[in-house]
Amino acid sequence: MRESADGFPDTASRDVIFRLLTPARADTLAGRLPATAWHRQSAGNGAKGPRYYDWAWIHIGTGSHRHLLIRRNRSTGELAFYLCWSPTEVPLSELVRVAGARWSVEECFQAAKSQVGLDHYQVRHWTSWHRHITLAMLALAFLTALVADATPKPPADTYHFVRSRDPITLTVPEIRHLLAAVFNPPAVTAARLLHWSNWRRRHQATARRSHYRRRTASEPAG
Repeated sequence: MRESADGFPDTASRDVIFRLLTPARADTLAGRLPATAWHRQSAGNGAKGPRYYDWAWIHIGTGSHRHLLIRRNRSTGELAFYLCWSPTEVPLSELVRVAGARWSVEECFQAAKSQVGLDHYQVRHWTSWHRHITLAMLALAFLTALVADATPKPPADTYHFVRSRDPITLTVPEIRHLLAAVFNPPAVTAARLLHWSNWRRRHQATARRSHYRRRTASEPAG
């Protein structure tokens, strides 16, 4: 990854020993930080709104662009650690953004498991495993492409979802549900099926709006 010159954050255990002036555990270093070292920033939007955490970073090693990035849960105080390297100097906000991208990766794996059966296999050979995984990922890519085609450009306003009363856009589960109804028609009309799809998405939008309002009520606008 270093040869690609892109930079990366990688998760680290609290038990990792860092050799600065004196050896110290990651969680011990975090406990020594003053209150001014912590900065509240969002790691991106999640299913329930902006994911705000307290973040701090500590320069480590001999290189000028190696840091220990620390994330603190605002409710529980739980800590998470990332070992970071970048080819050039970057601000804390950029490391937070890249670290927050992990959520998208985890969400992708969860969707693959729940929607296209990525982990629904009982095989003994690599070839059969590879075929199953390939077909599952192809199915997910197909559904994701349909979602992307039906989804308008995301609003630049962070608080758009707090005010919007529109139904949520089509999702992978919703499109899979509609496709299943097309190939295995239920005992209802197409109009009825689309009505229930719209009803579900409106109620999901209401839940999302409530989550966003709660998450953003006490957060800074910037």
